Amino acid sequence: MSDSLWCDLTIEKADTLADYYVEVMGWKKEAIDMGDYNDYVMMKADGTPAGGICHKKGCNENMPNGWIPYFTVSHLDTALQKSQSLGGTLVGKIRQFGEDRFCIVTDPAGISCGLFEKNS
Repeated sequence: MSDSLWCDLTIEKADTLADYYVEVMGWKKEAIDMGDYNDYVMMKADGTPAGGICHKKGCNENMPNGWIPYFTVSHLDTALQKSQSLGGTLVGKIRQFGEDRFCIVTDPAGISCGLFEKNS
């Protein structure tokens, strides 16, 4: 069974949208330096992460628009093979997050999510 871990929103105007969620949800934004721009970790009032809001460029250039939930899986390679054998497609390559790995997939209905393998 997979657990929901995180949600990211990838969009053209991340700065403006991050400000929207600050006002509507009461979140605070913490900038993540991406070189020549910032993406954001959105924090709840109690200091726990609510999700991320990212620019649709750089390593996120090919991400689908909209909120992407990330679900934990025991074995990423196995889950990706099963996804593809059942008509799913990979969006980009497997990426590292510290010692953890993840990949975005699109299911046969065209809905995207991230599969996340925790190794830490």
